[in-house]
Amino acid sequence: MTGSDSAPHVRVAEVLRPGMATTIQDWPGRIGYWQVGVPPSGPMDDVSFRLANIAVGNPEGAPALEATMGGPALRFDTDTWVCVTGAPAPVSIDGTRVPQWQPVLVQAGQLLDVGMVAGPGLRIYLAVAGGLHADEYLGSAATFTLGGFGGHQGRVLGAGDKLEIADNLTGTRRRILSDEQPAITSHWNIAVTVGPHSAPEFFTPADIDTVLGHDYEVHFNSDRTGVRLIGPKPEWARPDGGEAGLHPSNIHDNAYSVGSLDFTGDTPILLGPDGPSLGGFVCPVTVTSADRWKLGQLAPGATVRFVAVREAAAAPADTVTRARRAYLPAVFSTGGDTDNGILGHTTSSDGTVDVTYRRTGDDNVLVEYGEMRLDLALRARVHALHHALENHRPDGLIDLTPGVRSLQVKVDPVRLPVSALVPLLTEIEASLPAAQELVVPSRTVRLPLSWDDPATREAIERYMHGVRADAPWCPWNIEFIRRMNGLASVDDVHRIVYDAEYLVLGLGDVYLGAPVATPLDPRHRLVTTKYNPARTWTPENAVGIGGAYLCIYGMEGPGGYQFVGRTTQIWNHRHPLPAHGFEPEHPWLLRFFDRISWYPVSAEELLDLRADMAAGRGHVDITDGVFALAEHDAFLAENADDIAATRATMEAARAEERQRWSDAGEFARKESA
Repeated sequence: MTGSDSAPHVRVAEVLRPGMATTIQDWPGRIGYWQVGVPPSGPMDDVSFRLANIAVGNPEGAPALEATMGGPALRFDTDTWVCVTGAPAPVSIDGTRVPQWQPVLVQAGQLLDVGMVAGPGLRIYLAVAGGLHADEYLGSAATFTLGGFGGHQGRVLGAGDKLEIADNLTGTRRRILSDEQPAITSHWNIAVTVGPHSAPEFFTPADIDTVLGHDYEVHFNSDRTGVRLIGPKPEWARPDGGEAGLHPSNIHDNAYSVGSLDFTGDTPILLGPDGPSLGGFVCPVTVTSADRWKLGQLAPGATVRFVAVREAAAAPADTVTRARRAYLPAVFSTGGDTDNGILGHTTSSDGTVDVTYRRTGDDNVLVEYGEMRLDLALRARVHALHHALENHRPDGLIDLTPGVRSLQVKVDPVRLPVSALVPLLTEIEASLPAAQELVVPSRTVRLPLSWDDPATREAIERYMHGVRADAPWCPWNIEFIRRMNGLASVDDVHRIVYDAEYLVLGLGDVYLGAPVATPLDPRHRLVTTKYNPARTWTPENAVGIGGAYLCIYGMEGPGGYQFVGRTTQIWNHRHPLPAHGFEPEHPWLLRFFDRISWYPVSAEELLDLRADMAAGRGHVDITDGVFALAEHDAFLAENADDIAATRATMEAARAEERQRWSDAGEFARKESA
């Protein structure tokens, strides 16, 4: 073979020092999988990321590097143009300082060194002319480290990694002008819209005044999943969350938006691009899409002041030029919307159920059905709207994420503004069939359950040592569940969980196909509250109960449900040959309206089953069937008296528990920073 026939040289950048939490990201990230618990990932500061790519002539979303606090040191084997943006940091080539925000040439064999952040801000971005080759997963190269996919082997970079450089240039190199560069500071103004959960339903008016009039401090325990804030505890407009949990922050699970200010108990957290898609906590305000880049530069100790803006006046997020106004350090506003986050109301087509449209930023509408209670007829209405929108598929629609009694509709506000979306939703609602007509596929999925598994015991012990030792649910969650529901013994908890058939109402409750499910028989609906504050670690596939819902954790991570045990995998992470029960075209096991039932296994047997599933040898017992709401309603009517008596006993026990909490000062307890 002649030299001219040989394969072309692959350009490589070798990682000599990885920097801190350095990953490959692309923009806009992994779009279209929010309803099954896959976050978009992508750069936390998309403005700096996109401008770095523009500077070297790449498409603005091309794969590039994101580093936190300290950048990497790379050696290139060919002449390569690069640009470093984001937080101020020293950049040098073979020891000679070079500027940020403009393309610089690194010659073959030279060392590009990006140091520690030396000023305000937190994250650094490095784009390479041509972009980086990376592992695509579900249509994106963005790294999601918690899930272990995308980017470079689904993880942060390590010394010795070799990054292949692509050839994906679309423009010419240019310097990023000073009035294009985002204003990075230590005292942030961040634009928010009011909603979805505001005063007077969930928060008091004074609470909202505090959210919008108080400087919050960024907590050191923050990451790409969310930015934790230190600030005053809300007064709350409700004594508790009812069936959703004892704390007033608890609600029936609904979809979140990136940039939502999520109160997990009394702790405010700004949800990041690696955050959860579904959860059971209230969010009083949401960062506008154009200002979400600021989350990536919120360093520990920085202060944040939320500024309410009108949704219709929110800056466009589709551009990184001066039109987006990222170069301005302040948010100029004449005041936010005065509707408490409620965009409108209508009634269902049969006139029996109220429908509420709630604002979630400038790019989401949360459609809620009925009163704040668990009612499968409401989930049926959610399904009907979901199905109709999937069929209609208006231009600008991005994601549809169902919750227990809600559907979040995410749009591109440039193509489909919220002002046009709400009338469209109202029109579709008027054409929907009655909920009682719902008949949907409903498979029975039998899964093993290791009761009170050692991994869940370890998680409780970690929580007691590292977060909170005096919580009412410690040291044993199952005893707490027994007490909360007025049962005679923990054996009754065991019996009810194994007897129950859990209907899957949502997926992605804590990432990666994790179900939020409730027993079809209300007598099996054990109700608990969620951890406050949440756990920092939960084992993969732990099974827990929060509010009236059961969840299987799709991966390791934080969490707040009360443990009952652990099961096998519900997400096929990296295995090319999925276990029986998984479909080759997607990695999630469960579907909406599946029925989960449990069979007992020992902790040792579970470890063997988990190993078989991971190797593709496992088997999931699945039986096809249907769920008909009319049949379910007939069952409820036939057993109404016994159901009412059982629920009354459980509710009385929860009232007693709530009184014990009040007497012990639990509701007045202020979480330490």
